[in-house]
Amino acid sequence: MWPFTRKKSLLEAGVLRGWTDWHCHILPGVDDGIPTLEDSLAALRWYEAQGVEEVWLTPHVMEDIPNTPAQLRARFAELQAAYSGPITMHLAAENMLDPLFEERLEAGELLPMGETLLVETSYFNPPLDLDGLLKAIRKKGFQPLLAHPERYVYMDHRDYARLQDELGVAFQLNLPSLAGAYGPEVRKKAERLLAEGRYCRTGSDLHRLSAFRHAIETKLNPELFCKLI
Repeated sequence: MWPFTRKKSLLEAGVLRGWTDWHCHILPGVDDGIPTLEDSLAALRWYEAQGVEEVWLTPHVMEDIPNTPAQLRARFAELQAAYSGPITMHLAAENMLDPLFEERLEAGELLPMGETLLVETSYFNPPLDLDGLLKAIRKKGFQPLLAHPERYVYMDHRDYARLQDELGVAFQLNLPSLAGAYGPEVRKKAERLLAEGRYCRTGSDLHRLSAFRHAIETKLNPELFCKLI
């Protein structure tokens, strides 16, 4: 039974206590996320105060942001050396399914989450041969984890069902989607996917701490996120 009868925020409801953030851009100075080491440490300290236990740092890898595993590992080592708190940090990447992705996949130039590979597409158009790319990922031994599926305007409920039920794609929810951070249509999609149990991971997609805090402190109806507790 959901214990609250009035509106609460995700923060007030304790969603972040013991939480693992499976998708964020806290690794400093490598993409359009947090720019400086000091800002990264400030975000991690705020996470500590909310009871977050683990964080997967998932910087972009795409044509416009051509990060390599070696470069990201070096930056991750710098952050690890500077951070002495209790949060366990892991390094992975958010892989854009763009024209260069197949080259990276074939070369093994990837930073997976164990047997899972976090991927994304353009918000507005699918990549050429999306199904083929997803099948190629599985052939390499990884399960595709689609970042924030609720945000893709070209996808509808039939697409979500096909991706998950036929192609074995897992879904990761952006918590700010539930607070309307990306607009009402994205929120509605997120609510439906959550109600249907389609998500297996949650993340902040944090690029700036201030924006994430605003979303996580927004008052919501309890039924929208009861499955997150």
